Amino acid sequence: MNKLFTLTFVLSFICTMAQTYHFPEESSRHEGTWLQWPHHYQHGTTYRQRVEQTWIDMTKALQSGEKVHIIAYDEDEKKRIVSLLEKNKVPMKNVDFKIYPTDDVWVRDNGPIFVKDSKGNVLIEDWGFNGWGEKFDFENCDEIPKSIGKDLGIKVIDLNEEMVNEGGSVETDGNGVLMACKSSVISQEKGATRNKGITQEEAEEMFETYYGVSKVIWLDGVTGLDVTDMHIDGFMKFANHNTMITMNEDDLLELGLSDKDINTLYTASNVDGKEYKKVYLPATKNKVKTAYGKQLDEKGSYVNYYVANTVVLVPNYGDPNDQIANKIIQDQYPGRKVIGIDVRNLYENGGMVHCVTQQQPEGKLMK
Repeated sequence: MNKLFTLTFVLSFICTMAQTYHFPEESSRHEGTWLQWPHHYQHGTTYRQRVEQTWIDMTKALQSGEKVHIIAYDEDEKKRIVSLLEKNKVPMKNVDFKIYPTDDVWVRDNGPIFVKDSKGNVLIEDWGFNGWGEKFDFENCDEIPKSIGKDLGIKVIDLNEEMVNEGGSVETDGNGVLMACKSSVISQEKGATRNKGITQEEAEEMFETYYGVSKVIWLDGVTGLDVTDMHIDGFMKFANHNTMITMNEDDLLELGLSDKDINTLYTASNVDGKEYKKVYLPATKNKVKTAYGKQLDEKGSYVNYYVANTVVLVPNYGDPNDQIANKIIQDQYPGRKVIGIDVRNLYENGGMVHCVTQQQPEGKLMK
């Protein structure tokens, strides 16, 4: 009897150790989308007023097809946001609120990573977040996954001491492949360090276990070029298991990618060794000018779009190429409606639509 108990315990322990998790592809069915609403406490009222129309537009577009979970800084902000949404005639049936202090809006990077276990149950991975290498305040935002897990009564895997990982730094094809830039994951350069002393092999082991992938494709990326040290979701996205959305060589070079990285990107293959079909989106025709008239130094990317249940939110810039990019993306998602979201003022701060959204997949919550 004791031997049987011991054997059962050992087998149970081995199974627990062998547990891997699956990060569902973005286009799979969502329960809802999480947003961190911009506020004035960190960057002032002018900042908030300039960017929050983007959140109004996203909420309006998303609410008809899934829940919209809005994180408000405090009760006063919640009241203000409700009034703002009602003023803009946004239906509130599928909109709810959580009250947590935040440092900023980038929920893709600091928020919960929702995954499924081998039985299909949904749970949260709480990876470390350190403000993109301690460039900005991060203490409030680092608490968001844990706070959501507590409120939902859902299991949270605490990876804070294991690895810093921003959601926008990785892309997965939903079928075993993950792509990332070394510059925003394992770089040891000052001002870009997420994980001191981490090796490439250690990072790959974490991705294999907690994203459920068997193949990791690395680009070198560039440290210090922008706040994120070149997040992959600015220029590359998997549309499905076999198709990659990216940009042409000239646009990628202008973004700062090396010839080596472009070659790695263009020749990337899936788990079966088959090279991905590539769909090329243009950059904006012109350098982006904010809605309030400030001329920026960069062109805009359309690759940073977000796939929801019934719509695809595409960053738009008031540029001649908006409609061209929208049409190309629409062709990839015939069952969903492409909606252009004006991100001109948000782009001044380095992000677009994908950076400020985070999906919660449909499924039973693991308690």
